[in-house]
Amino acid sequence: MSSLVSTPFATATGAQKLGAPVPLHSFLLSRRQPAAGRGRAAAIRCAIAGNGLFTQTKPEVRRVVPAEGDGSRRGLPRVKVVYVVLEAQYQSAVTAAVRELNADPRRAAEFEVVGYLVEELRDEETYRTFCADLADANVFIGSLIFVEELALKVKAAVEKERDRMDAVLVFPSMPEVMRLNKLGSFSMSQLGQSKSPFFQLFKRKKNSGGFADSMLKLVRTLPKVLKYLPSDKAQDARLYILSLQFWLGGSPDNLQNFLKMIAVSYVPALKGANIKYDDPVLFLDAGIWHPLAPTMYEDVKEYLNWYGTRRDTNDKLKDPNAPVIGLVLQRSHIVTGDDGHYVAVIMELEAKGAKVIPIFAGGLDFSGPTQKYLVDPITGKTFVNAVVSLTGFALVGGPARQDHPKAIAALQKLDVPYIVALPLVFQTTEEWLNSTLGLHPIQVALQVALPELDGGMEPIVFAGRDPRTGKSHALHKRVEQLCTRAIRWAKLKRKTKADKKLAITVFSFPPDKGNVGSAAYLNVFSSIYSVLQDLKKDGYNVEGLPDTSEALIEEVIHDKEAQFNSPNLNVAYRMNVREYQTLTPYANLLEENWGKAPGHLNSDGENLLVYGKQYGNVFIGVQPTFGYEGDPMRLLFSKSASPHHGFAAYYTFVEKIFEADAVLHFGTHGSLEFMPGKQVGMSDACFPDSLIGNIPNIYYYAANNPSEATVAKRRSYANTISYLTPPAENAGLYKGLKQLSELISSYQSLKDTGRGPQIVSSIISTAKQCNLDKDVPLPEEGVELPPNERDLIVGKVYAKIMEIESRLLPCGLHVIGEPPSAIEAVATLVNIAALDRPEDEIYSLPGILAQTVGREIEDVYRGSDKGILADVELLKQITEASRGAVNAFVERATNSKGQVVDVTNKLSTMLGFGLSEPWVQYLSKTKFIRADRDKLRTLFGFLGECLKLIVEDNELGSLKLALEGSYVEPGPGGDPIRNPKVLPTGKNIHALDPQSIPTTAALKSAKIVVDRLLERQKVDNGGKYPETVALVLWGTDNIKTYGESLAQVLWMIGVRPIADTFGRVNRVEPVSLEELGRPRIDVVVNCSGVFRDLFINQMNLLDRAVKMVAELDEPAEMNFVRKHAQEQAQELGVSVREAATRVFSNASGSYSSNVNLAVENASWTDEKQLQDMYLSRKSFAFDSDAPGAGMKEKRKAFELALATADATFQNLDSSEISLTDVSHYFDSDPTKLVQGLRKDGRAPSSYIADTTTANAQVRTLSETVRLDARTKLLNPKWYEGMMKSGYEGVREIEKRLTNTVGWSATSGQVDNWVYEEANSTFIEDEAMRKRLMDTNPNSFRKLVQTFLEASGRGYWETSEENLEKLRELYSEVEDKIEGIDR
Repeated sequence: MSSLVSTPFATATGAQKLGAPVPLHSFLLSRRQPAAGRGRAAAIRCAIAGNGLFTQTKPEVRRVVPAEGDGSRRGLPRVKVVYVVLEAQYQSAVTAAVRELNADPRRAAEFEVVGYLVEELRDEETYRTFCADLADANVFIGSLIFVEELALKVKAAVEKERDRMDAVLVFPSMPEVMRLNKLGSFSMSQLGQSKSPFFQLFKRKKNSGGFADSMLKLVRTLPKVLKYLPSDKAQDARLYILSLQFWLGGSPDNLQNFLKMIAVSYVPALKGANIKYDDPVLFLDAGIWHPLAPTMYEDVKEYLNWYGTRRDTNDKLKDPNAPVIGLVLQRSHIVTGDDGHYVAVIMELEAKGAKVIPIFAGGLDFSGPTQKYLVDPITGKTFVNAVVSLTGFALVGGPARQDHPKAIAALQKLDVPYIVALPLVFQTTEEWLNSTLGLHPIQVALQVALPELDGGMEPIVFAGRDPRTGKSHALHKRVEQLCTRAIRWAKLKRKTKADKKLAITVFSFPPDKGNVGSAAYLNVFSSIYSVLQDLKKDGYNVEGLPDTSEALIEEVIHDKEAQFNSPNLNVAYRMNVREYQTLTPYANLLEENWGKAPGHLNSDGENLLVYGKQYGNVFIGVQPTFGYEGDPMRLLFSKSASPHHGFAAYYTFVEKIFEADAVLHFGTHGSLEFMPGKQVGMSDACFPDSLIGNIPNIYYYAANNPSEATVAKRRSYANTISYLTPPAENAGLYKGLKQLSELISSYQSLKDTGRGPQIVSSIISTAKQCNLDKDVPLPEEGVELPPNERDLIVGKVYAKIMEIESRLLPCGLHVIGEPPSAIEAVATLVNIAALDRPEDEIYSLPGILAQTVGREIEDVYRGSDKGILADVELLKQITEASRGAVNAFVERATNSKGQVVDVTNKLSTMLGFGLSEPWVQYLSKTKFIRADRDKLRTLFGFLGECLKLIVEDNELGSLKLALEGSYVEPGPGGDPIRNPKVLPTGKNIHALDPQSIPTTAALKSAKIVVDRLLERQKVDNGGKYPETVALVLWGTDNIKTYGESLAQVLWMIGVRPIADTFGRVNRVEPVSLEELGRPRIDVVVNCSGVFRDLFINQMNLLDRAVKMVAELDEPAEMNFVRKHAQEQAQELGVSVREAATRVFSNASGSYSSNVNLAVENASWTDEKQLQDMYLSRKSFAFDSDAPGAGMKEKRKAFELALATADATFQNLDSSEISLTDVSHYFDSDPTKLVQGLRKDGRAPSSYIADTTTANAQVRTLSETVRLDARTKLLNPKWYEGMMKSGYEGVREIEKRLTNTVGWSATSGQVDNWVYEEANSTFIEDEAMRKRLMDTNPNSFRKLVQTFLEASGRGYWETSEENLEKLRELYSEVEDKIEGIDR
């Protein structure tokens, strides 16, 4: 059995021995215990492999020692060389060079050499061996050492021996390591002080690819110049540059001459010895290389002439219409002879009928070579139909500093799909195959995340590494898939629109009648209709498209029935079992979870059913769901099941029967990318990889969800195109809240007359009717109050209703291709204007206005929060003036139809004309007439740019570019208010460099929130600090805020992140207790599955931080991490370090606690069952001491840690998503669970930090749920906005009620009046009830069912009359759906 297979995978047969190659499919997710006699090994939990690290290789395979014999008899001096490199491609060339030197009978010295991969130095034993090797080494060589924590280890070890060693040579690496260089009198310790051109290179702040290019030019010219300078210093510098030439030349010959040169020049025992060496053999810095070509080419025309005259090619390659693929290669692999994986890709592409232009560069900037060799210099047209980079690196800058704008500009000129495939760097093939995580986290950061910022797609692992020789070898199945997919993308460039076939895939989640076409913030069918009309105009065959989007819904889901076991969904294809098994090679692997095909899902008992409808060459299909959402037993499994047969049949149909040229997944989000498999770096045994097969995948994804979009990119190879979320509006006031606002206005004008007390009495009774007494402490009615107390009560009520009124909410649902009008964009602009942007020297509008009246805006916010009436009133005036000024500006920038016209010109005419500036005109009528004109001008110039971006429409254009095989410009995802660079939408969404967070700004914001949270908890907890806070880390939130919630955890435990030279955060240091001024708070961190996939480096950082704090020698009352770790170590019988396990998530390839699935599908019996799901699925820990082991189940440690929690905590960071908008928030809430685990049975406090506005708040969970209900579910502005979207809008209303029940189930923090008010709004109002039932009867039935469920589970106490009415309605809507007319 394979020793490295980790928890969730079944092993291969018992005969498989340690270290034997593992068949790819030997580690598929297993669910049930196999039946006796099936001859399969059971799913097992294996011990961690070796040292628990990703890299298990040892330096011994790179150690070459001279043979005993002639050399020792002759007493030849021995030269010992130790080298450290990033990748293993030098291993075979160095080994060959040294063996040849030692075999030379005329040799004057013997060479001993040992090489280390920098990643191996994480292992303490290997690091000790490294230090021991350095102790008697003559020469040290280092290259491409760019991982800070390892660079510091190298520095520490080499520094001790540097003065003793004869030579230290470090080629491009981090500055700390570069400073170790020592060659005679040549040294870099004065780095940054010297005037020489060489040192100037290192001083450059943005030394991206340009650095490497300048360096190569220098390497070419400097030796010739230095040769004629007499000083030793110049000669030593010359030998350093020659060394770099030899090293970059990389062939065994060059490396032999390099070692001879260094030995004879610097090893004292060889001074004056007769050792001759040749100059470096120089290879082209950049050019075109083909394994069968007689030479490297510098001229693309020469290469194409040779290519055209080849006699070994097949007929397909001679076809003038054959697709042409550009390949980007690393020169070092070619010159060191480690090019087998490149050869395999070239041969495979040619065998499949594609021509290739393989270009290479020696530096780290490939943008120049792509223009020089892939673009016709005369016509400016591209020679290629797709580009595949086989380097794995960003196009400009490699592993060092990147220049993404330069890369994007180069790729836009090429205008073809850009794929970045990966050779394994830090793992051998077997290590990768056996890892549930997949790729090494450092490789994910350098070679997946960074190329995505260039617009790179499809991170397919195409090459492995041999543990013995270090050579790369092709992974043939992966190479075949990479080449097929590249050709499929390239063919989109060649195929006519009329012939192209497109499979549009919609989702139905949860699987309930009325949920077909579910997607976040998107009106799916109206959007599909809009897209298809546009494609039809453009020449695509969309025959039979109905006349309206409503008719389209009707045809696809047929009677709006959307349950898969119902015959009423339109069946597009019936696939018999034999056809399914023939066309789906992995079908038998699904039987362990689902039995024999066809099974009972998406099946009529004989055939597998594909649901959807075809229009000409466009198929609109409904993606099946996970299949286990209704089964409470399956929901309890700690790891997710494989896809079912119906799911597999759907993708088999799309690829092999319908023969789609591309699939378009429509909206956020489906299930494909969340199927089991590795986190990143799929193998062909990973289900997302098997399912998507070879179909180009285009995916419309909400711009505000970059984290899940990134999972879709990495796991299902999606080209993700962003769409806008609906325009935001202020929630406004309604019913009693509006009446309260009017009463407060009366009080302010009449408070000093005799009517003051009477009005306050009305305010108190109205506030109670509006259930505000839970949020604001109100006195008993009729109690006499002194004037200052009256003001304070009115101030607090006023602050609360202002908070409700100004809350931003997305209204309605977005339709692709319909950008918001300028007026719809006003609320978004007001909120963009409310944030300071110090890095751009832009001041917030509220801040500018507050300063006009001699106040700081932060003070006004604090005063308003406390209910100081004058501050509440001032804040209201600032808010209204901000809205008015922005509105005046927008009106001037739009035409009579409300469209933005030529903002740039309009802005230049507006700016700088004093009073005629519209915002100045508006403010001149307010108390803020003296606002700083210069600051306002800068701000409104920025708002003008933002306005232009908000109303720009690229969503349809980008889809058409993708379908035509063009390059889609990449852009960040996130919150457009925090980061307007998210706009315009229609970009290929990417996340960020995972090692760049948390930023300094995020740390600053985090401190404010943590301090407020701890203050609030002290107030609620009798003046005591919480000992432990249980909290959640989300992927999207940390992308949007650049790591604010990550920084909150670090600040709670009292550590600060330290960035390296490149701004990457891979280290932390403790903050002293004196500086902290409070105890270190213990944490239990629940990372979402998406956070785990995207930020495994940060999980590593967090785990190291917690363990470091647990080991600090500090008193228990000042370090709760240590206090609890010591107690738990005793209970568990482990070390304090191991007991300090605090960073948890799902098992690799699994997502969510399934509490959301159980609640959405009403498939749970009691709260204990939900809590078991949470514990079972979320108790997998990450261990920084054994990162290669992946996520390990540690349920007992998880329970013990949770049992100490005094508070639970989550963050809201964007106005678009709040607690009841999505089910993720309650899915991760452990409030009731903690109460059950605590020894004293006390419920923890529950808090939500709200950083959606400039005035960050920490509220209790129940306050936030009430605020959410008032601004969304019960707010006419919100639900009427949803009703405008028809069918989909009803579903959105029902979803909010279901999510509210979820909060009752996990936290018990929902007030009874919320359900009561919802019932009177949607059920008691006859007109509303009829609209809901007629628009989407299936979702209305679910709404009624949810009310009954809330009552049945004890979350809602109501009258029997209300319940009877609901039961009658349920029966009535059932009849309507089944077509029974009573």
